Amino acid sequence: MKLYVIKIGGNVIDNSANLHQFLKDFAALKGLKILVHGGGKVATQISSSLGIEAKLVDGRRITDIETLRVVTMVYAGLINKNMVAQLQRYGNNAIGLTGADGNFIRAKKRPVKTIDYGFVGDLDDKSVDAKNISKLLDASFTPVFCALTHDGDGQMLNTNADTIAAALAVALAKIYDTTLIYCFEKKGVLQDIDDEDSLIAEIDP
Repeated sequence: MKLYVIKIGGNVIDNSANLHQFLKDFAALKGLKILVHGGGKVATQISSSLGIEAKLVDGRRITDIETLRVVTMVYAGLINKNMVAQLQRYGNNAIGLTGADGNFIRAKKRPVKTIDYGFVGDLDDKSVDAKNISKLLDASFTPVFCALTHDGDGQMLNTNADTIAAALAVALAKIYDTTLIYCFEKKGVLQDIDDEDSLIAEIDP
């Protein structure tokens, strides 16, 4: 059976017209599907309005406890639930999730090396509970995962949405004919980040 795992980035999330059109198209997509999203710019804006400075190193968010509270509110609440509501509007029985819900995605806190990223989770090949996620899919639910996981010991962890999408696709490929799609502002995966035309034509799994 066919499964699509689709991850959307800020170019979709930050533009309400783009987001509504994407969700309408996503809802119309036939077959099983999972949506994965982050929401970094919205989290940064709300952090700023609350007087919490967003700290980024090479584009990666440093997640201290205050930032974790904000991204939990924004990712799992504001962004996720509004997406779910829109998908329901378009007749898609979506269910909004973090990795902690149902223990679907369990991560390990990133160890401190040269940089302490704080409450950030890393995934491995045992992180995703494909069996129980497949039960949701087979019951005609459309999971909408935000960029949050947990460690199994009560701690939420901020986790890269691209990584979550890839881990879901790899794990569920053992059950379904799975296609992973990233929707982002670049033309594709680049060999040189400064050269928009340096596209990699094909990537092996």
